[in-house]
Amino acid sequence: MQTKEVQGRLWSTAPGDWVKYLEPTFIPMYQEALNNLQLTEETMLLDAGCGSGLFLSMASITGAYIYGIDAAPGMLSFSKKRLPGTCLLVEDLEALPFIDGTFDAVTGFNSFQYAGSFENALIEARRVVKRHGKVVIGMWGKGQDCEAESVLNAIAGLMPPPPTGVAGSFVLSEDEKVEAICQSIGLKIISQQSVFCPWQFNSDEELQKAFLCTAHGASAAQTAGKNAVKNTIIISAQPYSVTDDVYYMRNYFTVFITEKV
Repeated sequence: MQTKEVQGRLWSTAPGDWVKYLEPTFIPMYQEALNNLQLTEETMLLDAGCGSGLFLSMASITGAYIYGIDAAPGMLSFSKKRLPGTCLLVEDLEALPFIDGTFDAVTGFNSFQYAGSFENALIEARRVVKRHGKVVIGMWGKGQDCEAESVLNAIAGLMPPPPTGVAGSFVLSEDEKVEAICQSIGLKIISQQSVFCPWQFNSDEELQKAFLCTAHGASAAQTAGKNAVKNTIIISAQPYSVTDDVYYMRNYFTVFITEKV
């Protein structure tokens, strides 16, 4: 089964929970990208891995021509409700259905690292952007700067190791790996910003739903059973319990603004 099919199925498990509990936490990251891109009515923008479409909704206010692709039909169903008439396609990050140099900017938030090959996904993004166009990479910061990592690691412990070559959430955040890959494929990093995106859940149920709606949680539920995953989430999240059933996790994400050279 191709990466697109695997990821598309996992991220379509509970898209409504993603929209409710996690997607809004990334608004600071989306705003950071928009501040740097300075979109206009003449800008052609592709969001690669657009999910349920919150970033594209924010970008649409600028008047830019917006396009989106995602592997998850469940996620795209929310994008289509938010953005009727917008070109939104179920496609693979490593095989974008656009000709070379189509876009002024390509963005990818929490998406490129889940491709079968992070490098190939970036090569495709670079291919479809114009010369001197921008490719934005939004992804987890280093593990020690993300308190959600311990919960994700606990969930991962319920599953077999990922296939060789699959990057995962935090592997690419260490040791300047993104910088090295960008340089090797002709993307010049012009800005790198750490953005604070805290997660807050107001009950055990919200906490569980938030992690179960991710590909990590959905995959673990298929392997170990939903109850085992729910218990693991609660136990591993105890250090972040503020009071009663309220949980608060400090997370930092990194936004790379790169330019095609």
